[in-house]
Amino acid sequence: MQALIPTSTLNSSMASSNIFFIIAIVTVFAIPSSLATEFVVGDEKGWSLDFDYQAWAAGKEFRVGDKLVFRYTPGVHNVVRVSGVEFQRCEAVNNTDPLTTGNDVITLLTPGRKWYICSVPRHCAARNMKLNITVLSEVGSPFAAPGPIPGSQTPSSSTRGSAVLSFYGWIAFMVSFVGVLLV
Repeated sequence: MQALIPTSTLNSSMASSNIFFIIAIVTVFAIPSSLATEFVVGDEKGWSLDFDYQAWAAGKEFRVGDKLVFRYTPGVHNVVRVSGVEFQRCEAVNNTDPLTTGNDVITLLTPGRKWYICSVPRHCAARNMKLNITVLSEVGSPFAAPGPIPGSQTPSSSTRGSAVLSFYGWIAFMVSFVGVLLV
């Protein structure tokens, strides 16, 4: 004699499996964007004269999806993204519109070198208002740059790495827990 499983139980089980699958897919795609970091350029000093922005950027790991926040007094400074040549010359081309709000947020959308200057006369060349960074691929991207040589990790990259592993572990635990409840 064969036992029959009610159709409503089968439909409920299939719906639970589908929900679990959807949650898992959404989680995988949501993780990298939730790990974005917001960097206030110059920290408490902000975007100002006579600050060593290269020293500030040293040891920091900038990734696609991260944000740079330039804070300064509006009307006194500005922010212009420039090419490497313009960065060296401390001059922006005429058709480049500067950011001027005093709280400019720039989302890093692509990997590679990025250059920013203040285009107010003499602020870049004479007063060091320039920033040069390298943006790495997004965390978790299959195209991520290879990791650092063992023993050469900076504190900020190891901190971010352990936060990423902790976050992924937590997500894996939650997805597994939800999966057990639904099945």
